[in-house]
Amino acid sequence: MKGKLKILRIGLILSILMTIWNLVNAQQLNLPVQNDRWKISKEGGILWEIKDRLSHSDHIEMSGQRVSLWLQYEVDKEKKLHLKRTVVFPGFRMKPNDTHSSLMQVIKDEELPQVFIDGKPMKTELFNGRQLPGFSEKVTAIRLDGKMEIYSKLGEKGEVSLKRTLFPSVDQAMAIEKLVFVNEGKKALKISMDHQIRNIQVAPSRSHLQTHHLILKSAGGDRQTVEPGDSITFSITYQAVDKPSSILDVEVLAEEQARYSRVQEISGKLQLITPDPVLNTAFTFAKLRATESVFKTKGGLMHGPGGLSYYAAIWANDQAEYVNPFFAFLGDEMGNKSAMNAYRMFAAYMNPEYKPIPSSIIAEGEGFWNGAGDRGDQAMIAYGASRYALANGNIDSARVLWPLIEWCLEYCRRKLNAEGVVASQSDELEGRFPAGTANLSTSCLYYDALLSAEKLSRLLGKSSGLADGYGLQAKALRLAINRYFSANIDGFETYRYYKENTVLRSWICMPLTVGILERKSGTIKALFSPKLFTQDGLLTQAGDKTFWDRSTLYALRGILEAGDTETAMHYLRYYSRRRLLGEHVPYPVEAFPEGGQRHLSAESGLYCRVFTEGLFGIRPIGFDRFNCTPRLPEGWNEMALRNIHSFGNVFDLEISRSGHNRLKIKVRKGGKVKQYLLKNGATALVKV
Repeated sequence: MKGKLKILRIGLILSILMTIWNLVNAQQLNLPVQNDRWKISKEGGILWEIKDRLSHSDHIEMSGQRVSLWLQYEVDKEKKLHLKRTVVFPGFRMKPNDTHSSLMQVIKDEELPQVFIDGKPMKTELFNGRQLPGFSEKVTAIRLDGKMEIYSKLGEKGEVSLKRTLFPSVDQAMAIEKLVFVNEGKKALKISMDHQIRNIQVAPSRSHLQTHHLILKSAGGDRQTVEPGDSITFSITYQAVDKPSSILDVEVLAEEQARYSRVQEISGKLQLITPDPVLNTAFTFAKLRATESVFKTKGGLMHGPGGLSYYAAIWANDQAEYVNPFFAFLGDEMGNKSAMNAYRMFAAYMNPEYKPIPSSIIAEGEGFWNGAGDRGDQAMIAYGASRYALANGNIDSARVLWPLIEWCLEYCRRKLNAEGVVASQSDELEGRFPAGTANLSTSCLYYDALLSAEKLSRLLGKSSGLADGYGLQAKALRLAINRYFSANIDGFETYRYYKENTVLRSWICMPLTVGILERKSGTIKALFSPKLFTQDGLLTQAGDKTFWDRSTLYALRGILEAGDTETAMHYLRYYSRRRLLGEHVPYPVEAFPEGGQRHLSAESGLYCRVFTEGLFGIRPIGFDRFNCTPRLPEGWNEMALRNIHSFGNVFDLEISRSGHNRLKIKVRKGGKVKQYLLKNGATALVKV
């Protein structure tokens, strides 16, 4: 007993010291001190135990192959729940059939069937100016783990507990809400729910091709006597169908198990193992959000950003550049199929005149959008497709991708201006902020694509002259980038984002992510100066209030790749804790104020790449090999990525210390282990 108490005391002391250490470092780095609302749950996921700091509201999105479920939830000062459900059905198209035309419906609490406990309603309303007596509800906790679970107590003495579970179907155009009531009192209770089947028929004039119906259907509503300790389960489904005869009779437990299995399938691949549970958990959540958002469409599997706006459509940045290279490490079948399908869709727009490929292919592949002109899309596609082809490790897939990569590289070459950098009409921000006639991001992406294409062309047996040409073009472009974009901005020796740019921009991080490190010191100082870094990450432009997580995540990856590990880790820990356990959880977000910090899915892929390409330093150079430049943070003796599905293999990658200033890399595959010893900061060629 004394030994256990001693261990507990030591653990408490270490916890206090770690808290003090975090506070000191936060102050030194001008980081706000965080007051977590959520905690990592012992049962998995994250948990909000509702006690104080009310009222509080937030929103989260969850997706299946044919539906997205967006939940806006609030717990007010009286601990009452206010829940708004928005269901989105990407395969049910509306007029006009454009980017934003998925069937969508909002369902509020007052639209749901009424529940009665011993004759008293859960939802009370005013009747002739008098409040009807009801069974009051107070929310006690909310848990997120691929589903939303909301725990409540009902009645003045909390004699009934309620667990609401909300989740999307894995493969049906349906979202599900399950309610489990448990009698925790000392006497039997009669609990019932009104049966409801509601058919919202969308006006034919608004529906594309065929009439759509949105069906709200309850189940299990018969009145039953519930003895003390027993429970009763009701459910409500939100379905989209083309005709009422197609309404599903749902096995809720089977649907819930399918969702659980899908979440576990994603969680089990590409597992991050570090001494920091916040990073591990945030990585697991990001994997889920990045991967669940793959939709079945007429045009095949299409990864979609989500956010109540972007479904059944792909973009050259979100899909081709951001998330597809991540899928090459995860090994999820649907993710990989969606990646290949995205590149196939873009390839359909190649042309001999070298007119630009559209920025976005929309409406299940039936249309396109290029409203911002050439955003550097060809550089985005070449960058993502070449990295994906190498890391995926499948020569047949690479052969399919090669014509698209080659065409996009030639397009970019033809767009080089007199100073040797790539001209484009805008960038991925589509005119929200100025980008000049040639921006830093586009040229950096083209440069990186040339590096990958030089390796890929040799592997595919192309002429040595072609590969050599790509190498020479990359060298020339690197020099041009440094000549054209290097500048002193606000006292920092960094980069201007475009020729006329005179204020700091967040995308000055791009050279760091592609190995252009000549101005890394000034760039890192500029990125984390008060002019750009805020409590929510990097401002798009100094002096503005807009932030986008995508540039923050690129910056964190780039600073790790540049070797400034401790600086990057301080901010990565801060950012991860804020996104996972703070006020708006549990995923990376798109932007603010635009979009209200939507949980767009590709940003979560970028978060995972901070670790695969930044912390573990994996750079694909062949179908079965990669350069590995691991960055093991101070205070860590080891870290690992397990169950990597990449380079044509399934393997574990372990990094550990080996004496003073040396690291050991272990690659475990099929019961066999390969070891590599290297100096801290050095690069090893790893053959799987």
